[in-house]
Amino acid sequence: MKMPSLDKTVVEVGSLDDSAERRAYWHSRTPAERLVAMEQLRRINYGEHAATARLQRVFEVADLE
Repeated sequence: MKMPSLDKTVVEVGSLDDSAERRAYWHSRTPAERLVAMEQLRRINYGEHAATARLQRVFEVADLE
């Protein structure tokens, strides 16, 4: 998947008062479309490597008394 970019000329800042309109927009989208949008925002915020990086596993042996 290509790294998405943010077109900063189209970004709109709104108040919390108009959240009903925004909610109606997202409710009109399918769950698949909402998931794709969420994934794009996550990749924009955290980068491609954070999307594919794995957690390190640590193995520790504890002696029982």
